[in-house]
Amino acid sequence: MLYTHIASPLGPLLLTGLPSATAPGGTALTSLTVPGQKNAPAVGPDRREDPAAFAEAGRQLDAYFAGRAKEFHLEFAAEGTEFRRRVWDALDSIPYGATTTYGELAARIGASRAAVRAIGGAVGANPLLILRPCHRVIGADGSLTGYAGGLDRKRLLLELEGA
Repeated sequence: MLYTHIASPLGPLLLTGLPSATAPGGTALTSLTVPGQKNAPAVGPDRREDPAAFAEAGRQLDAYFAGRAKEFHLEFAAEGTEFRRRVWDALDSIPYGATTTYGELAARIGASRAAVRAIGGAVGANPLLILRPCHRVIGADGSLTGYAGGLDRKRLLLELEGA
């Protein structure tokens, strides 16, 4: 497992990943977290720091924060249940600058309205903040609701995107 830290307007980002022959830049990302994030992975002795392995991810993140990129072209290797992966795939389809609600996300994956809490849990478990845009999910009344990286960061990302 590889890792690096990248500076950003949200504070230092911790990226983790695995070598991949098919990934742009040669690394499939397993997580992107911010300081103080709930359930962020710890950098343990089984991880090796390798900034070069994340150069492409860093380039794309810099372009995003500078307003020059609206989507990411990276390979993800995040693990989750089938339900979580379905929710995360639905997150990937939320356009830059747009928002959706948990209820709309449930409908998008064919889940019942009663599944909104489970949808919220899957969104909150997203290991790839920013890259997989869980910040674009808001409450049914338009309010900013939960974000593992903190509501101030969610607000900053939505403002950056003009949402």
